[in-house]
Amino acid sequence: MGVGNNQILDDPIQQFKIWYAEAIEVKVHEPDAAVVSSIDGNGFPSSRFVLVRKIDKEGFLFFTNYNSDKATSFAQTPKVSLTFGWLPLQRQVRIQGIIGKATREESDEYFSGRPRGHQIGAWASPQSQIINDRKTLLKRYKEITDQFEGKDIPRPENWGGYRVTPTVIEFWQGKPDRLHDRFRYRKISDTWDIQRLAP
Repeated sequence: MGVGNNQILDDPIQQFKIWYAEAIEVKVHEPDAAVVSSIDGNGFPSSRFVLVRKIDKEGFLFFTNYNSDKATSFAQTPKVSLTFGWLPLQRQVRIQGIIGKATREESDEYFSGRPRGHQIGAWASPQSQIINDRKTLLKRYKEITDQFEGKDIPRPENWGGYRVTPTVIEFWQGKPDRLHDRFRYRKISDTWDIQRLAP
């Protein structure tokens, strides 16, 4: 059985949440892992995995260092894509959209709930920068640990969230004989147009 038209919700975010819940239910490893792709300063595509920590009506939210390579590419070209792959379910979701920084409140709230070691790591790591060796990183980690001993750790100014606001969301469901189901939502004004695509 394929995905019938009457089984596709009008709202792609709600459709995504159903598939995401099913990925969790069957214990897909890191169901919130997605590949975010952007264009670097030389015009090349650049992709890396991120963990999407929040999905709301505005889009898909993840957190990172604002001085990282990916953050630099987002500032240059805010058009990005996200790809989720839940292989045990033979499912893929591709998202195109515009990326922008989350609010300070969202970043503060998420950071305050992180494990303490992760908070220290956000201060200690100059993400994407060249370092002499691993000892340099471990030394910095210990310095930050000592600095904040017995204190709450504030969020670094150069660390926070990004939200991908989708303009296109495509769902792919693998089927026998490569007769896969594909359906695509495209944002037109304030509504979503749904198209079924050949596999």
